[in-house]
Amino acid sequence: MTVYAAIHVTLALTLAPLLLGLINRIKAVFAGRHGPPLLQPYYDLIKLLGKGGVYSRTTTWVFRAGPLVTLAGLLVAIVLVPLGGIEALVAFPGDLLLFAYILGLGRFFTVLAALDTGSAFEGMGASREVQFSALAEPAMLLGLGALAVLARSTSLTELYGRVQVSAIAGPAGPAMILVATALFIVLLTENARIPIDDPNTHLELTMIHEVMVLDHGGVDLAFIQYGSSLKMWVLATLVTGLIVPVRTGRPGWDLAVGIVGQFVVAALVGVVESAMARLRLVRVPQLLTAASILAVVALILVVR
Repeated sequence: MTVYAAIHVTLALTLAPLLLGLINRIKAVFAGRHGPPLLQPYYDLIKLLGKGGVYSRTTTWVFRAGPLVTLAGLLVAIVLVPLGGIEALVAFPGDLLLFAYILGLGRFFTVLAALDTGSAFEGMGASREVQFSALAEPAMLLGLGALAVLARSTSLTELYGRVQVSAIAGPAGPAMILVATALFIVLLTENARIPIDDPNTHLELTMIHEVMVLDHGGVDLAFIQYGSSLKMWVLATLVTGLIVPVRTGRPGWDLAVGIVGQFVVAALVGVVESAMARLRLVRVPQLLTAASILAVVALILVVR
């Protein structure tokens, strides 16, 4: 299984930008446009990697460290998450908490890098990012906590190893559906997707994540964009394990099903972005609070 876990990590590093390409293509289809090529994210990364960085004299090492620390954290997160029936490359009791803290560390340095520019504009985006993240983290931890109670373990591999079709169809099914819904909302929030944020907008009053990276360019911006695709992959694995709980007993087939599940989740994100408008900022906390409530109800269902 360790071999297949290593294959999963390799595929994640290779295919993660393709998830964003699929989302953009689906949005284009809904809008009646031809849209960008499916491989456009790869073309953008190659172009950015060939450019040099431009740094303001008001910034410090924190500004340059932000993209690096965030990307490094996501690389660690990838080896901690299982994909369907494939165990994580690194698994141990308590890795659930390490996973949450690794994501928080990357966000922390992204916010610090935005504040380091001294721009009130980026400070506004950093403030919004922190506010919404503070509401999204409880939903994720409570949802994973419900799965931990079911599995009687704090390891992500064991949590998702217990999720099977029989479990979904059993008494724990409603709780797992609630957790999947809560985690999907967290995925939209953490990846700055509609209805929480619009990654394609540059309108001052609506920007959240994009405003924090406006001063980055070249290799730094490539790291940020690649990190965004990795975060999409990492959080999608949490949803895939619940909505595609197929366990064939054959690692190769399980890995293939998991990869297909990743693109199903990406397609679902594209459909949501095409069918919904961006929420007003005052409505976003309400949606995230609802996600936490769903996770709490799931926790109550599995504890009783």
